[in-house]
Amino acid sequence: MEDDQDQVIYSNADGDYNRSLNMNARITNGHSSHPYTSYGSTGPEQFSCYYCERNLSGSRYILKDEHPYCIKCYEDRFANTCEECRRKIGTDSKDLSYKDRHWHEKCFFCSMCKTPLIDKPFGCKNEQLYCGECYNQQFASRCDKCNQIFKPGTKKLEYRGQQFHEHCFTCVACSQPIGTKSFIPKDQKSYCVPCYEENFATKCTRCLKVIAQGGVTYKNQPWHRECFTCTHCKNSLAGQRFTSRDDHPYCADCFARLFAKKCFACSKPITGVGGTRYISFEDRHWHNDCFVCQRCRSSLVGRGFLTDGPEILCPDCGKRDQYNTTENSGFSGGQRSIVNNYPKTN
Repeated sequence: MEDDQDQVIYSNADGDYNRSLNMNARITNGHSSHPYTSYGSTGPEQFSCYYCERNLSGSRYILKDEHPYCIKCYEDRFANTCEECRRKIGTDSKDLSYKDRHWHEKCFFCSMCKTPLIDKPFGCKNEQLYCGECYNQQFASRCDKCNQIFKPGTKKLEYRGQQFHEHCFTCVACSQPIGTKSFIPKDQKSYCVPCYEENFATKCTRCLKVIAQGGVTYKNQPWHRECFTCTHCKNSLAGQRFTSRDDHPYCADCFARLFAKKCFACSKPITGVGGTRYISFEDRHWHNDCFVCQRCRSSLVGRGFLTDGPEILCPDCGKRDQYNTTENSGFSGGQRSIVNNYPKTN
């Protein structure tokens, strides 16, 4: 099973516009620190505008940096310019400021729907102001499945450069939301773990359950290590030598007891473990190493031999003991066989 499950990132999608919202646009008259003042005829005779030197006696003025200015000079020199209408924001108007930009109160509105934005959340994009709804419609990120925006307070799920509502990120097989659960990608599609296992995971030939890791392959079929056992004694064969019969695996001990030929010389089973060769003659069988002359103990493999009942002798010993048997150095292959086709041990 694939284990490299791709990472999904969750975030609180408070609405993309919320990141640029400003609920606290500064609203002032622009001149609160410079109060209007009138100076009567009882004051000094010379009290004039710091800039134009107009006599301010009996007139309104604004004090800035401890210097008095007539209203006109103050507005010309110090009043901010409205971003919308490009006119000066006079001393009799409220000055709304946001990021060093300024507006008249009546000019502070959404650039799309013209809704006033005073005391409302707003967003700014490309130096244009937008109410929350218009900002979302124009710029908020959208779910790559349903194409709807991420509303404030909803979770946003990010996967491979795409964004989804939590309920939109679903298993392609069962259509159930994956949410925070594990999932497995395949062919650019996402599957919950149960659906992936049902459709794609390798399953054990014996128990039909998913092989999560490891496992054994026998005759191109997968097995759990604990399920791959000797047909007779049920001991695990994983990592052990075994022999098969009729497509069923057996450990070496069980195969020897149940099916192996017995050596005529030593009476031990001829198991074939390691690809052992053995000799067959008539109804008798020998291990390769046990097929020797019963007199001189020399190997008879590949040589002629003489027989007298159960005994086998090399020609020299047979002649020396004057056996009245026929030398068998030229007998046909049907009488004696040197076999190397014992069932292969895995």
